[in-house]
Formats: sequence, structure tokens, C-alpha cells
Amino acid sequence: MMKLGLLTAILPDMTFEEVVDYASEVGYGALEVCCWPKGKAVRRYAGVTHIDVDTLTREKAAYYVDYAKKKNIEIAALAYFPNPLSDDAETAKVARNHIKKVIKAAALMQVPVVTTFIGKNKTLTVEENLKQMKKVWPAILKVAEDSGVRVAIENCPMSFTKDEWPGGNNLASTPYVWRQMFDMSPNMGLCYDPSHLVLQGMSVNKPLMDFPERIFHVHFKDMQIDPEKVEEYGRFSYPSLWHTPKIPGLGDVNFPKFIAKLHDIGYQGAGCLEMEDRSFEGSMRDTKKGIQQSYRYLKTLMD
Repeated sequence: MMKLGLLTAILPDMTFEEVVDYASEVGYGALEVCCWPKGKAVRRYAGVTHIDVDTLTREKAAYYVDYAKKKNIEIAALAYFPNPLSDDAETAKVARNHIKKVIKAAALMQVPVVTTFIGKNKTLTVEENLKQMKKVWPAILKVAEDSGVRVAIENCPMSFTKDEWPGGNNLASTPYVWRQMFDMSPNMGLCYDPSHLVLQGMSVNKPLMDFPERIFHVHFKDMQIDPEKVEEYGRFSYPSLWHTPKIPGLGDVNFPKFIAKLHDIGYQGAGCLEMEDRSFEGSMRDTKKGIQQSYRYLKTLMD
């Protein structure tokens, strides 16, 4: 049965225990736990470390799993979203090495999925990036296969802001790319976020029917496109000028139909709220209001 969960990135100042306690109190049954290397964040919602895989021991791994279990929380995935194909060699190297560490940590904790990005060199074409992907990713996927962990790549183009536009920092935004990703390993699938299909003017539900066996994890995030701003700036401008991330139910994703399709394909993983709605970020009270409102809305659709 599909579990309703929470991606922990929206609660960066809470400890692991505080996040688990709060999620349990609200009613969530799963967590996608952020595992960035400790240090300064390079963008919003990144750099969050609720589990430090660099210092993870077998004892700590058991502690995290047991603590969550006592609160009726499943750790459904470990999350780390860097750019392992970056044009900056050091950035790419750090990302690749840390993804492997997160995969090994997931195996140690018996967490089935690691969520991440394929990455992208935005100075290269899609075809050139695909060649790089096929050079870089087999070594990472070998670690996943040996560890019995599935890698779920989010379908986010990472091309929202002026500094990311136009190439974007994540290649895996279309079925054309996904098919070539999937050819690399049975352990490669999607962390499927419907809002990114809305951004690109694509069908939200068709990929669920086309790739049911490759939907390893789901993000519940909404997106609102402002038609007047599209008329002003055009869709060839960077999307931050004309779109706004929203909590589920307040944007353009038809969540009743989307969740119905997840049931249709027999999806049994977690659906985790990814909250990036700035309307609910003025204070911790506002953030919690958004998390709780999203829970009530999504729970109604999933029950």
C-alpha cells in the first residue's frame, strides 16, 4: 500500500529526531531523509543533513531506523540531489563519490531507494550529456546493484533560475532520456514529480502508464503557471519569471487523477510531500501549516 511521506529538506533546522517526531505527530507514515555532506548549501532546499552518511556506523544506522519505527515512520528513501555531470570537475567528483556513500548507507539501513539527480553539463548538448552519463553512471549503478539499492532519478530539469537557464543542471526530464537511463541498469528508475511535467507542457499521467515498473519513488509537489506572465516573458525565458511552486492542491496538477493513476499501476512505494511553496515559508509556524494542510489534502485522496 502506498504510504504518505515527507521529504525532510523543508525542515533544515530540525534534528533527525525532531523531524521524525513532528512527521509522526502530523500523521505521515514515511520520510525521505536528506543526506547532503555537512556544509554550506549551494541552493535553496539543498545542503540539508538529517543523516550524516560520512560518519554513519552500523550502530547509528540501526538507531535511525529503530527511532523512526517506534514512531510508526518508515524511512522510505535517502535523498541527495547534486550535479554529478557538472562542467566543474571537482563538483562532479564530490557528487559522484557522495552518491555512492548514500547508496551504501541505504544498504546499511535497509532503505530500498536513494533519490538523486543524473546531473548535466549545461554547456553541452543533450546528446553529448548522454554520452557523459553512460561513462559516469555505470560505476555508481554497480554500487547500487551490489548493495541491493534502487536509484530513483528525479525528473526535474533544474533550469528554473537565471543562473541555471537555458541548459539546466539535470538531464533526466524527458522520456527520451529516461529510456536510455533505464537501459543502464534494472536498479535505475524515477523519482517522479508531476509538477515538472506541467512545467514542460507534458502529460502528467502518461509516463506512469508507459513506465510503471520504473516508478521507484514519488514526489507530491504542485506548480502554478501564471498565463499573464507567460504572455509577458514567453516560455523561452527562465521559468522563475512565470511559474511558482505550490503545495498540492493549490496549483495546476490534477492530484485526484494523478493519485488514481498511481493506484491503477499498482504503485506501492512512498509518495512524499516536497514542499517549496514560499507562501508557507515566512516562519516555522507557516511551514508547519503548509505541511499539515498538505497532509490533510493528500490523505483524503489516498484513503
